[in-house]
Amino acid sequence: MTSVNAVIGSTGLVGHQILATLLSLDACKTVYTISRRAPKTEASAKLNATVEADTTKWAARFAGLSPPPTTVYSALGTTRAQAGGIQNQWKIDHDLNVELAKAAHAAGVETFVFVSSAGTRGLMSGIVPYSKMKIGVEDSIKSLDFKQAIILRPGFLMGKREVAHAGGPLLDGLFRGMKNYLGQGAQDRFAQEDEVVARAAVKAAALAAEGKAPSKYWIIEQADIVKLGRDEWAA
Repeated sequence: MTSVNAVIGSTGLVGHQILATLLSLDACKTVYTISRRAPKTEASAKLNATVEADTTKWAARFAGLSPPPTTVYSALGTTRAQAGGIQNQWKIDHDLNVELAKAAHAAGVETFVFVSSAGTRGLMSGIVPYSKMKIGVEDSIKSLDFKQAIILRPGFLMGKREVAHAGGPLLDGLFRGMKNYLGQGAQDRFAQEDEVVARAAVKAAALAAEGKAPSKYWIIEQADIVKLGRDEWAA
């Protein structure tokens, strides 16, 4: 486990859980965050939080982190409704993620972990804006040639959001009911708990630090997210 980390998107569903997971680990000494509002987590001497409402300043703020992080996690994302339209969503989900990945690479970050989404390379990915955003970020991360890049592609994210997505509570209930009626395995094929995804991200980075990543550009699909973040998790 690397001792100096940074979390982008630390106030969101998965980012919050990544931050909480890192802060709970003895081996993690420092966690930087850059966000528009303060992370809602327990006070910790490990946490070095920067609150900056102007996202155009995030890359510069990132470049000023000292000592620089060796691992960066990005779970940054918004919705079309929250952003006020698809163009504004693109600025966050795509442009800001790419800008921060470039800043991380320039700062000497060794491992970059990005929480993407299942189905981004599917049949309709070329015309679905959400998929195009995720593909663009994934491809940019790959082109930057980090020492280690990790891409997680979870399914529907179950958990308590500060602002519910349109149809989100209905889908959350549907997938939780699927577990009750069809079993855990059925649920695992389509949806994962936010904590499980976060733990999978942290576990993957730890394995990479130990030289156990299967490839330099490691893509983790839903089955392996469940494996790393729940079945094999031991903090």
